[in-house]
Amino acid sequence: MADTRKASRFIVPVAVAGVAAATIGLVPALAAAGDPDLPEITAQQLIEKIAASDTQTLSGTFRISTDLGLPLDGLAGLGGLAGGGDGGSSTADPTEKLTELVSGTHTLRVAADGPDRQKLTLLDGSDEYSLVHNGDDVWAYDSKSKEVFHEKGASDAPEGADKQLPATPKELADEILKAAGDTTSITVDGTAKVAGRDAYQLLIKPKQSGSTVESVKIAVDAANGTPLKFTLASVEGGKPVVDAGFTKVDFGKPAASDFDFKVPEGAKVTEGAAEKGAKEEKLPEGFEKGFGDLGKGFGDFGKDGGLNVIGEGWTTIAKLDSGAPAPKTDEAPKEIQGLLDSFGDKVTGKFGSGTVFKTKLVNALLTDDGRVYVGAVTQDALVNAANAGK
Repeated sequence: MADTRKASRFIVPVAVAGVAAATIGLVPALAAAGDPDLPEITAQQLIEKIAASDTQTLSGTFRISTDLGLPLDGLAGLGGLAGGGDGGSSTADPTEKLTELVSGTHTLRVAADGPDRQKLTLLDGSDEYSLVHNGDDVWAYDSKSKEVFHEKGASDAPEGADKQLPATPKELADEILKAAGDTTSITVDGTAKVAGRDAYQLLIKPKQSGSTVESVKIAVDAANGTPLKFTLASVEGGKPVVDAGFTKVDFGKPAASDFDFKVPEGAKVTEGAAEKGAKEEKLPEGFEKGFGDLGKGFGDFGKDGGLNVIGEGWTTIAKLDSGAPAPKTDEAPKEIQGLLDSFGDKVTGKFGSGTVFKTKLVNALLTDDGRVYVGAVTQDALVNAANAGK
């Protein structure tokens, strides 16, 4: 569980602060009739507005709806194989509890006061799950199981994470547009009302064919540049893969007492195992120098592990050659066989034969001779890459 605890120390503050404060703002917001009449703005100006946003405080409610196209019934059937998991884990551990957000529709209440205080409460059903980051502490409480998870060191971060990043909103906008390059279209797609706020809509679309992503749309608060709504649509159509946005938001400062936490009487407390020496951790080579050298972070990736990156932009495919034949699925437990049958398609081509495992966003081809091709690309794109012997 060490890796899980280590991840929670860095992921939890980011998940709460970033999502609650100024990232994509989870879920479909209720739009009022009629779009607001706002001054014209270019895509670059809108990106600069997002980057310049200094929103530090807010509170509100949002909903998140996700539809990855996963066979949830089949996944649930695997529960019997898990054997109850690690006996030392807690149902309140945020690294486990928040995975529930990857499917279905959920309502959450959030509050943020700068980078050191955030609170998120999952409001589904009669039970309540709360996650609080206050200074050096992260607390989580699951009312259903009456369990508490606590971890110190929440404010620690890897050394070098803030070095040589773009210094101004214009520099950041320039870097984003440069990264998009010829593979991406970025435009302003009108205006909208989100949680009672006037907003511009930033539309991001792949120019390349073969991607599973149809579009990404971000509603941006016209007054302060805070993203209010995020929608990720798949080329498959139907429900968006992610549809998330505030239904109510207030940018005032929450009360300090909102971030206090007292262990409920009789609750079981599990202490997170914070990793020793975390302050000495460094970013991978190539990442510590900021956007300009990000490519170096991938250049040597997988040299010893057989991982190669094929293509660019939205149609990038990662290839892993395990060097061993794929396991025979007919020898797997019946629960796993049912899962594979529910979202795996047998395919053949010049490469031989294999199985494509599909979701609405990420697909993977596992060839019978042990090669793996994975990416946010269509089944045809994976088969074409395998046929080309790349």
